[in-house]
Amino acid sequence: MDKKVVFAVAGSGKTKLIVDRLDTVKNSYIITYTISNHKNLQDRVVRKFGYFPENIKLYTYFSFIYSFCYRPFCQDIVQTKGINYTTQPSQFMKKETRGHYIDKGDRLFSSRISKFLIDFEIIDDIVERLNKYADNIFIDEIQDFASNDFNFILQLAKADVRLLYVGDFYQHTFDTSRDGSTRKNLHTDYLSYQKEFEKGSISVDTSTLLKSWRCSKTICDYISKHLKIEIESNRTDTSIIKYLTNPAEIKSIFEDNSIIKLFYKMHYNYGCYSKNWGDCKGEDHYYDVCVVLNETTFKKYLTGDMQNLAPSTKNKLYVAITRTKNNLYFVSEKLLKKNQ
Repeated sequence: MDKKVVFAVAGSGKTKLIVDRLDTVKNSYIITYTISNHKNLQDRVVRKFGYFPENIKLYTYFSFIYSFCYRPFCQDIVQTKGINYTTQPSQFMKKETRGHYIDKGDRLFSSRISKFLIDFEIIDDIVERLNKYADNIFIDEIQDFASNDFNFILQLAKADVRLLYVGDFYQHTFDTSRDGSTRKNLHTDYLSYQKEFEKGSISVDTSTLLKSWRCSKTICDYISKHLKIEIESNRTDTSIIKYLTNPAEIKSIFEDNSIIKLFYKMHYNYGCYSKNWGDCKGEDHYYDVCVVLNETTFKKYLTGDMQNLAPSTKNKLYVAITRTKNNLYFVSEKLLKKNQ
């Protein structure tokens, strides 16, 4: 069976690649990490068929691993009461003891559900269940799978089904979970990251989704030059990229609800049409975009050194900039505060 991971650039059609492979005959399981992308995928499937076909199952990652993988084999035996997403397990509890995976309230630690399934050798049962019910497995936002969860999705390649993972390495802004040193350096180097899939017998495709449909050549060239993230455009038109200093212009854009304002964090403090950089990932409905630069990023912007931002910050900035379909504006958060 075809087992592949496709690495893409922002706006190149990752969701379309998945949706184009769906039909009303084959049983397809689609898994994604974030709630926003779950909604996006749901909308795209309905748009294609006019309804949501019964042969297509759409899950967030934790709903999949809990309801499809854990409950059928473990619930009656282990007797747990849901998932603990907030408290991490104690590092002092021994492996394969209940407290290593489950809290005192009988809830599974979210970061160790996949570890539980691997440690207690439930993987073969899950693979057999997938072979029975699925023809295709699609996982979107693959770059956000980390720690034990990354180990788990590699194990799914044992299933005798068609498997397609899709993601953008540089849109890694969240982790499904973290667990001490487990896969701590997974996202340190792009080429090393690709090799981890190849070790799991999953072929790597870096050419199918090489160019963006969302971003113009102007935006792509800016990202390639200043963030040192290679991205090309399928488009030939140009955009405006402008740093705002004029108070009247800042006020006008700030009050314009057709222009999204994207903040590093705490966008809700500003009372405008806004989101945080990382939270807009997967969204494709913005036209003009205003990226608000926090103090650290603004200093790098002034010195032309944004490529050396901390990786997590640079990736979030990349997400924010690549929401742009038309014109891109920058403004410093400090200057924005002065003009409120």
